[in-house]
Amino acid sequence: MIIVPVILTIILLLWWIIEYSRHRNNLGQIPIRIHINGTRGKSSVTRLITWGLIGGGIRVVGKTTGSAPMLIINGKEEPIERVGKPNIKEQLSVVERAAIENAQALVVECMAVDPELQWISERKIIKSTLGVITNVRPDHIESMGPTLERIADALSGTIPKNGVLFTAESELFKRLEANAKELGTRAILVSGEMVSDDEMKNFTYIEHKENVALALAVCEYCGVKREDALRSMWNAIPDLGALKIFHIYYQGHNIYFVNLFAANDPVSTIKIYRLLGLDKGKGYPVIIISNSRSDRLDRLAQYKELLGNDLKADYYILVGGFAELLGEYLSERAIPRESLFVMEGKEPSAIFEKVLELGGAMCAVLGVGNIGGVGHSIVQYFSVRGKECSRLP
Repeated sequence: MIIVPVILTIILLLWWIIEYSRHRNNLGQIPIRIHINGTRGKSSVTRLITWGLIGGGIRVVGKTTGSAPMLIINGKEEPIERVGKPNIKEQLSVVERAAIENAQALVVECMAVDPELQWISERKIIKSTLGVITNVRPDHIESMGPTLERIADALSGTIPKNGVLFTAESELFKRLEANAKELGTRAILVSGEMVSDDEMKNFTYIEHKENVALALAVCEYCGVKREDALRSMWNAIPDLGALKIFHIYYQGHNIYFVNLFAANDPVSTIKIYRLLGLDKGKGYPVIIISNSRSDRLDRLAQYKELLGNDLKADYYILVGGFAELLGEYLSERAIPRESLFVMEGKEPSAIFEKVLELGGAMCAVLGVGNIGGVGHSIVQYFSVRGKECSRLP
């Protein structure tokens, strides 16, 4: 009876050795392997680099993990259909697909949150030649740690050995640089100031200069001319969660809907709020739709301090699992009850009707918090009724 488990163990061990040998062979066929990590902007930077390399005539397979998981194969997109929860083993099949496609470059967004899984993703699966850490912000503190330094160390799990790391994280650059140096890797700091306003004008959605600067730095390092990379990036299909403004004209109402759901940490949300000029007032009502997830109590704690302080609005529509609780807290903070509308469980059509009621002839509507659950439906409902525009009036 003991012999059977032993034989099974040996068979499994042999199978694992064969499969891992095959995986290493697949990696060896892809000379440029780029692993994208960071708190915010991973999906956007993955797409920008992928399209930038395409602009240089490089055969590329890109893979995003964000709002809508996607394979990008030489400019053609294939949605990733998952069975069950996301698992880093998914990256093995991405590497295999890149090898089958004879890709010269693989651009992969890190899909792990747990620090150990981030390390495994890099050391055992991607084995990148170039690494990117977009930024370090307070997010997933339950997994990566309560301080920015701890989060920086966790994200450093995807820094390549004996490679190059690109980052736009200026405040914690010294820490990231030290972590990279331990691995024999050179760290390069880029800044949004490296990208001009004229270069940003041709994007059809609102993109961050830091993201573009990172992508350009990587593409230029790979031998792609700046103008070729930029031209291709301008034509890229943006991530579902990319920052977009939609102008909706409906029965005499002008609604400007801003999808901020994907920027679901306080620092990023405040930054974009100010970028849009909303901190200075616009002369028309501002409505915030805040979506909370019932499994993210830490995010609720962040947003209950944000709304009404750094994120001011005339009206707050609260949806998602913690809508009722958030409403109670905000009313205790002296936000007038007549400005708060708890619409947990309501359909996007009902939320749209409430916006029409509150907004008057013109209003700005900001979707903040998490894009999961009803967030996707709200974005879809508003966006299909409007046309993209580049700025708020």
